[in-house]
Amino acid sequence: MTGPILKLESVSYCYPDGTRALESCSLAVQRGQRTAVLGANGAGKTTMFLHLNGILRPLAGQVCWDGSPLDYSRGGMRQLRSKVGLVFQNPDSQLFSASVREDVSFGPMNLGLDEALVRQRVEEALLAVGMAESADKPVHNLSYGQKKRVCIAGVLAMQPETLVLDEPMAGLDAAMQEELTAVLEGLHASGMTVIIATHDLDFAYGWADDVIVLQSGRLLANGAPAEVLMRDDVRKTLGGTPLVAEITASLSLIGVELRANGYLPRSKSELLKAINAQAGRESKS
Repeated sequence: MTGPILKLESVSYCYPDGTRALESCSLAVQRGQRTAVLGANGAGKTTMFLHLNGILRPLAGQVCWDGSPLDYSRGGMRQLRSKVGLVFQNPDSQLFSASVREDVSFGPMNLGLDEALVRQRVEEALLAVGMAESADKPVHNLSYGQKKRVCIAGVLAMQPETLVLDEPMAGLDAAMQEELTAVLEGLHASGMTVIIATHDLDFAYGWADDVIVLQSGRLLANGAPAEVLMRDDVRKTLGGTPLVAEITASLSLIGVELRANGYLPRSKSELLKAINAQAGRESKS
C-alpha cells in the first residue's frame, strides 16, 4: 500500500507565549519511506512532530493519519500513539524508570497487554536496538547514546507503523551515529515509515528517500533529496549544500559526469565508487 500515511493540511499553531510555530503548513509523509525534515532552529520541526502524534492540536487546519483526521479523544489518542511513535531529542526527558526493562515495558503495559506479551515485545525491541544485554541495567548508568537507543526501544515496544525521531543524531559521536543509522535502516527494511528531523545535510542527502524543508513554520520544499537540496532557495535557507552533491556538481562542470543510469551518488562511498568507475572507463578509451 502506497500514498501518504501522515498529512498536515493548512495547519497553524501558536504557543501560549505568542510564538507562531506553524503557519498554514501543508505537507505529506509517504508510507514506507525514509523522510528527513530540515530547517533552521525555530523553523517548526519539533512543533510539526508534536502534531504528528497528537501531543499538540492545531489551532487551524487538520492532521490526518492514513487518510482520516486525527481523533483527539482519549481512545483515539491511545490508538494513534500505538501507530505513531515519537522519540524526543533529549533522552532524559523520555526516560523515567529505574531500569532499562522497566522503561521499555511502560508503553505496552499501558496498552493493557498481558505480562507474557509485554515481556516478548520488550525483548524484541531491545534486541532491535542492540540493548538486549543491558535490560537490567539502571538507566542512569547508561551512556548518552545508549539512552537514545532505549528511548527508541520504548517506542518500538508499542509496535508503531511510523517512527518519528527529533534530532536522533544530536550529541552522538561518529561511531554512535553509524550504529544508530544501522538500527534505523533495519527498522525501515522491516517496513516501518521513519521520519527524522536533522540539521545534517550530508546525512539527509545520503539516507532519505524524501526531504521536507520548513522555513518559518511553512513548507518551503518537499521531494527527492537530489532535487530539493540543490535548489537555490533551499541552499540559502539551510546554509549549505551536501558535500557529495557539491563535488558531483563541480566535477560535472569540468566534464566528469558521475551519473550512472540516471542515478547520482548520494554518499561518500557511492561517490568514490562512481569516480573509480569513471576513471576505469577513461583508461580503457
